[in-house]
This record gives sequence, structure tokens and C-alpha cells, in this order.
Amino acid sequence: MSTVNAAPAPLSKKAFFGMALTIATPAMLQNLISTLVSSADTIMLGYVSQNAMAASSLANQLVTVLSMAFYGLVAATSVMVAQYWGKKDTATIERILGLALRVTLFVALAFFVAAFFFPAAVMKCFTTEEAIIREGVTYLRIVSFTYIMMGCSQIFVCVMRSMEKVVLPTVIYIVSLLTNILINATFIFGLFGAPKLGLVGVAIGTVVARAVELAICVIYSECFSSIKIRIKAIFGKAGILMKDFLQLSLPSMANDVVWSLATTVYSMVMGRMGSDAVAANAVAVMAVNIGAVVCRGFAGATTIIVSKSLGANRIDEAKLYSARMIILTTFFGALGCGVVLLIKPLMISVYADKLTESALALLSSMLLFRGIQLIGEAVNTCLICGCFRGGGDAKYGMFADMLLMWLVAVPLTLLTAFVLKLPTKWVYFVLCMDEFEKVIPFFAHYFKYKWLNNITRDESELAAE
Repeated sequence: MSTVNAAPAPLSKKAFFGMALTIATPAMLQNLISTLVSSADTIMLGYVSQNAMAASSLANQLVTVLSMAFYGLVAATSVMVAQYWGKKDTATIERILGLALRVTLFVALAFFVAAFFFPAAVMKCFTTEEAIIREGVTYLRIVSFTYIMMGCSQIFVCVMRSMEKVVLPTVIYIVSLLTNILINATFIFGLFGAPKLGLVGVAIGTVVARAVELAICVIYSECFSSIKIRIKAIFGKAGILMKDFLQLSLPSMANDVVWSLATTVYSMVMGRMGSDAVAANAVAVMAVNIGAVVCRGFAGATTIIVSKSLGANRIDEAKLYSARMIILTTFFGALGCGVVLLIKPLMISVYADKLTESALALLSSMLLFRGIQLIGEAVNTCLICGCFRGGGDAKYGMFADMLLMWLVAVPLTLLTAFVLKLPTKWVYFVLCMDEFEKVIPFFAHYFKYKWLNNITRDESELAAE
């Protein structure tokens, strides 16, 4: 382990908030732009048909699972890079980038095979309506080509953000947003003499946007960055760093995939409650993502802030900063809930001529329940993904989510939907309350402080390989 550094005085609350905002801003922009892209897709597809909107929503459940796997990989990468950045060990950071890309390529390839070769089987997991399945199959085959590109660009951006380089992520996501919206609008509405391709046009826009993101990352790596994307680092011997990475990434991926599979089960439940429920849920999720942008950004910044302090062996500082980040994230979670409730009338008004009356009634209830859920999600994300993973403790969140989601939340949802046969609104209420089941055990683990660990290796350990 590293030698102890002389600890400077912790930042004042004002200076700390400025630092946290600087680190969180790229993550907030990423979340905002991703939300705006999906929101634009949902709004524009509303002009095509309700089935097209539902097909896009259900097909993207596979991307949701993949994104959660990537999120686990990004979290592990962020922890390791931030801790070694605390030591200013850029040579090891470049090796971490390579091995993270190796694992990402393997995961993305598996999802590509499922989406490209078995799209009908994927769609039938979510719905039995043939019209939605047909549209979803075409969409999935096209967007499957984005999976590898999306994973590689997310890992590279994560490394830059963990080293507190915030310009590149900002540029990438703004360019991606503009590209995606322009191409989507072109092929949905037939602009500039282009054919009206509907859902296919949205898929093409996604592919082009992801390709642009990856191209920017490669160009930046080759021309401007001290950390390069090297083939040797991707496919060469990783040694003890791979062991460290897998100890972090496998529980993180398992945790996030378990969580996303539970949300996928919820989507399956909605899919079997009719197209009205599916379409209303698609809009509700989009609206909540807008409200969640800031709190998720601060939760992501917690990982970097805690990890950097631990990498420099400033344990007390990490403890203080983690507490401050929990307070900030909780505040912004409550603020996000307020935003969702404020925009609820606007969302219902926008979709008044695009959804059926029953779908609009469901949408009103779904927005209320999702907004409340956001507070619990903000706190839990900060604790699991920020504090625990930042301290090298990825296993607790994995086991806690497995137990609480799959032994409590999912069975309760299935019970209310298919045994008790409650109205869709109350089934949705049950599935939205799962975040509050976790708060007490998560805080109990937090206050034990066993998750505060410096996981970096000494130069002698790395050189001995």
C-alpha cells in the first residue's frame, strides 16, 4: 500500500461545493443529454404512432441492462483511476484504461449477438403484441451496432472525468445530442428531401451519434491526451491490476445488472398490462430522468471525490466529504422530485393528442409515484455507487440489491399484478417504492465505515509483475 501523505486541511463547505460541482457537471451533462435524446425520440415518435413509441421503449430495455453493465464497469474504472490519480500515477491509469476496454468489448459483444441475431426473442420477453414486436425487431438489429461504440466511449470519458478533465465529456455529449436530434428529425419528418423512416430513422440517428462519440474519443486520445488508447494495453498482460479491477467491476456489474433486470421485470409487467401502460411508462421514465439529472451527477461525483482522497491516504477527509455528498445528493433528489411534479401538467398537455385517455390517466399517477421514488434513488445511488464503491466495497451493494429487490420488491410487484390483479396504477405504486426498502440497511452499513479502503498498489508491487 501507499505511504501516508501529509494531509492538508479539508476544503471549506463553499470550496468543497465548487469542487463537487466541477466534477459533477460533466456527469450531469451526460445524464441531461442522454435524457434529452431519449425525450426527443419519444416526442418525435409520438408523431409516428403509439406502437412505434412503445416498441422503442421496450426494445431499449436491453440497452438498459447493457447500460447497467457498463455503469458497473465505469464505476470500477472510476474508482481505480481516481485512487491512482490521487497518487498521480498516470502510467498505471493507462493500463487500467486498457483492461477496462478489454472487459467492455467482451460484454458489448455478448449483447450485440443477442440483439442482432435474436431480436424477436428479446422483444417477446417484454410484450405479446405482434405489431410492437415487429417494429422492435427492426429497431434492435440496427442499434445493436452501437453497443461496442457506446461502451468504449463511456470508458474513455470516465477515465478523463476521474482525472478531473471536464472539457472532453462536455464536448462529446453536446455533439452527440445535436447529431442524434438532427438525424432523428430528418428521417422521422422527411426533412431535406429524406425519406420518412419512422422508428428506423431513430435507430440510424443513434448509430451515427455513437460513432461520432467514439471518433472524438480516439482523436482526442491520439492528439491531445497524455493517456492513450493502446492496443497493447487492451490485449496485453494485465497482471495484478486485472485482479483488482475484477474484484471491483464484477460485483459492481452484478449489482447494476441485478437492479436493471428487476426494472426489466417491471417493464415486462407493464408490457402485459397493455400498450397504454407501456406508452405512459415510457413518458414517465423520460420525465423522471429530467428531474434526476442533477442528483445522479452528484452521486457520480461522490465516487471520484471519495476515491481520490482514499488514494492519497486521507481517510478522515474521505469520511467528511462522503457525508457532505450524501447531504447534497439528498437535497437534489428532493429538488428533482419537485421538478417532476411541476412539469407533470406540461407532460400531460404535450401528450394529450398522442396518447389515449386511459394512458393519460395512468401517466398522471406514474409521474407522481416516480417523482417520490427519485428521493430514495438519489440517496441509495450516492451510498452504493459513490461511497461504498469509492472505498472499494462493491460487494455490499450487490448482495443487498439481490436480497431486497428479488426477495421483496419483485415478488410484491408480481403478486399485485398477477395474483391480486390490482389496477395498473397501484401495481406501479408498489414497484416505485422499492428504493425506500433499502435506505435503513444502507445507512447502517455506511456508519460502520468499513468501506473506507485505499486499494492502490505500491510501485514495487506493480514493478514486481
